[in-house]
Amino acid sequence: MPRPGGNPALSEYQFERKYSRSESCTEKMTIRLPPSLKADIKAGWLSDWQEVARIALEEAIAKKKAQAAQNPTD
Repeated sequence: MPRPGGNPALSEYQFERKYSRSESCTEKMTIRLPPSLKADIKAGWLSDWQEVARIALEEAIAKKKAQAAQNPTD
């Protein structure tokens, strides 16, 4: 039963996930950039720069893990 005075069309305004991930992105890190790169990001050259950074990091880590699996050191 809906709450009296509540929004009956709440489902129209609920948060929808933009990306399908197995984990939520809750952790934060700081990155240092050259001023020109920051200016380009702020100018709008990348509309979703956070996701671009996440994808680049995931790919780099996957590559390193694959290299480590191929060349295990005792």
